[in-house]
Parts: sequence; structure tokens; C-alpha cells
Amino acid sequence: MIETLDSDLIRAILPHRFPMLLVDRIVELDPGKRAVGIKNVTANEQYFVGHFPAIAVMPGVIILEAMAQVAGIMILTCPQYRNKIPFIAEVESARYFRPVVPGDTLMIEASKVWVRSSVGKVTFVARVNGEVVVKGEMKFVLKDPPPSLEERLKSLEIQGE
Repeated sequence: MIETLDSDLIRAILPHRFPMLLVDRIVELDPGKRAVGIKNVTANEQYFVGHFPAIAVMPGVIILEAMAQVAGIMILTCPQYRNKIPFIAEVESARYFRPVVPGDTLMIEASKVWVRSSVGKVTFVARVNGEVVVKGEMKFVLKDPPPSLEERLKSLEIQGE
């Protein structure tokens, strides 16, 4: 069991970057089994400009993405899945209980249901001050990263000679 991961370690594991990196800290991690992460919701989030100007509400799809990123960290910390890219394959269920607003701290828990080869299923629950705000299940798929720009350029040189 790993106690915490700071933002530097999170960026070393996930491919996401600002403004789409939605996990500030991992406070509990059992690689491949369970992870608990924190997303501090601030008034400075870009999506609050348009969702909604008169009453700021964190979009449900952004909450789902934050939950998927916590699950991604849980899976990508397993040696056999390092350097893979996780994608949401299917949101099987998601139930929203109350809006998430600026000033809230989302405590997101993701737990593995199953993983077979490069496909898996997780359950998730997000809480604010101990109150459940969202819960559900989703499936994911792990893909190899695309070739680097350098690798792509090398392949062009080979074809051109």
C-alpha cells in the first residue's frame, strides 16, 4: 500500500496535462486494486466560465474524467501496464446526487472489478465532505502510446531512401 502521490508523480504516471489533468493528489493507493484521489475544485477552473456563468457547477463529464484518471493511476502503477494510455470505453452507470461547486474538494475512490488483458472495469464513488455526490461503474481499455515524433520522422527517412 502506497500512502500518497504528489502532483509530480501523478504527471509521471498519467499522460494528461493542464487543463485536463484533474487529480491533485493520491492519498491512498493499492496498485491494481484501489486508489483514492483528491480534486480541489476552484473558481478558476476554465469550464466555470460557461457552465454556468450565473451559478458555477462542475460538469458531470469532467467529474467522470477525474474519476477515470484516479482509476488510471490505480491501473498504471502496476508494472505490466506502465506506459500504456488508458481510455474510457464505456460508462455503465453514473448517478449524480448533488452538484459540485467551487470550493468543494472531491474525494474520489476507484476500485478494480476486473482486468483481462488490456480491458477492465472499475467502480467509483466521489464524495464531498463525506457525502456521496457521484457513483457508478465504467470500463476502460489500455492502448500503446503512439510513436514519438522522432520515430515517425525516422520512418519517413527510411521510406524516402
